Amino acid sequence: MLGRTTLNISKSSSSFLQDIEKSVQKEVNSVVGDVAKALNIHDFYSAHVLDYCEGYYTPGPVANLTEDPSKNVTHCSNRTAFFHFDPSLVIQSELKPGVKLTDLKWPRAIQDGIKAIVLASKVMFFLYCIGVAATGLAFIGACLGIFAGSRLSAMVNLMVSMIAVLALFIASCISTGAINQLCDTINEHGNDIGVFADKGNTFIGMTWAATVLVMLAGAVWTLEVIRGRKQLKETQRELEEKQSQLG
Repeated sequence: MLGRTTLNISKSSSSFLQDIEKSVQKEVNSVVGDVAKALNIHDFYSAHVLDYCEGYYTPGPVANLTEDPSKNVTHCSNRTAFFHFDPSLVIQSELKPGVKLTDLKWPRAIQDGIKAIVLASKVMFFLYCIGVAATGLAFIGACLGIFAGSRLSAMVNLMVSMIAVLALFIASCISTGAINQLCDTINEHGNDIGVFADKGNTFIGMTWAATVLVMLAGAVWTLEVIRGRKQLKETQRELEEKQSQLG
């Protein structure tokens, strides 16, 4: 987020101090909003796997005594495969003519941090595609396996599930590492110009939850394969006993 400031007071503060803080918050909101409008940039930018969104905080970018600012998304980019978010390019494209990032003292370290995860973002997207496709095939195979009930179907489902687990696990590791690295870089070098980054904890939770669920599905099919192997051995032993009796 660009230019956000949060003011807090203790519960024991007097109404006089609260009035002062309200006044200060109003002035800060006005100043931050005026700066953003003067530069023609937005209050926040949210990066996703396929696109990014931007917008403004309402009622203002500064938290008040009763509530935090809420996000009002005004625009989202077109969804693109192998997308990676570059805030430098986005902000530069929105700045008024004649204004450059260098005029805002945009840290070089942020741009270097963005370039460092470009390849990771592309690999992450590719692995997510494999993971989603394999998960879909595993679901279809599971539905068919209920009716087939054979050891072969269990082995096929286990192989597909393992592919999904491997792809989602690696993708989740890459996305978690990339998000942490970029946020740490932005927060370390961008505070001086009012630039902050928050981790997408919802996305991180969802990607790891999907990975765990696919792991559980793989564990179920592993047990099915083991059970089917035991049944096969028992069947073979029974046949051998019958043949020996007949012999």
